[in-house]
Amino acid sequence: MDPSPETLLDLHRRMVRIRHFEEAAGRLAEQNRLPGFLHLYVGEEAVAAGVCANLDDDDQISSTHRGHGHLVAKGGDYGGMMAELMGKATGYCGGKGGSMHICDLDLGMLGANGIVGGGVPIAVGAGFANKYRGSDRVSVVFFGDGASNIGAFHEAANMAAALSLPVLFVCENNEYGEFTPRDRTMAITDVVDRAAGYGMPGAIVDGMDVVAVWEAANEAVSRARRGEGPSFIEAKTYRFYNHHGVQTLGMKYRSDDELEQWKQRDPIELFEDRLATAGVLDADGAQAAHDAAEADIEAAIAFAEESPLPDPDNLLVDVYTPAAYSGATS
Repeated sequence: MDPSPETLLDLHRRMVRIRHFEEAAGRLAEQNRLPGFLHLYVGEEAVAAGVCANLDDDDQISSTHRGHGHLVAKGGDYGGMMAELMGKATGYCGGKGGSMHICDLDLGMLGANGIVGGGVPIAVGAGFANKYRGSDRVSVVFFGDGASNIGAFHEAANMAAALSLPVLFVCENNEYGEFTPRDRTMAITDVVDRAAGYGMPGAIVDGMDVVAVWEAANEAVSRARRGEGPSFIEAKTYRFYNHHGVQTLGMKYRSDDELEQWKQRDPIELFEDRLATAGVLDADGAQAAHDAAEADIEAAIAFAEESPLPDPDNLLVDVYTPAAYSGATS
């Protein structure tokens, strides 16, 4: 099924909103206006946008330490996100989760995760609950190539396949686990080869082509809704910035030529050229989408900066169980 013009514009809007949020967050981090580490999604926007455009609000996703893009693509609020990154009480997690634990349960965003591969069993658990309840909900887990080496990934993938759960595994293969090239941590070239070992279908897509991602996700999500079990998508993509933050901190682990070659395939620029050629979106329309996102970002930053810090009296609220919080013992 080809995406409609409305879907194409929706895909563009999602990618543009991710890019502007991430670029703004990167600038704030460089200015020491954000606490903690920041893992930017710039370059990988087509994956989150292409997948999440196939999901309903009731569908669930679990994310990674590089998770802002997933929440934005799912419909997350800029203000709540920026406030969370700044550690403010008005943030999604009351300012206590920060960048790597941001979530929105009302949107089915079950949370980013600072533990590599930690989101995989969460999504499979959601998929089990969906099937148990007889729901047509689908859960999606985003993870990197490095996470596919983690034991929790293999256990969760096996369970999803064995129980035919409505789960979509999306591997965002950006070729690096922190600063280590993929070919130094696994003997296979394509991570999707692992899907066959669990008896689930797998597909490789160009992660810089949002339509290719959308098409593959559309098929996989539809399959899951029909009760036909999990699928695996490997999106070949690339992050334009360092593992964390913007600067390389003196660590040279990839060549300038490699980075430039990937930037020539910027997913937003490629898509805008494609939309212009198809007569769906001209340059003025594209600029309007960027301007709207930038205006929303500026409003979100102002909201976050004006928001209060969490009350110290609430330090342990939402951290421990009520029993543990009251000092009770089992």
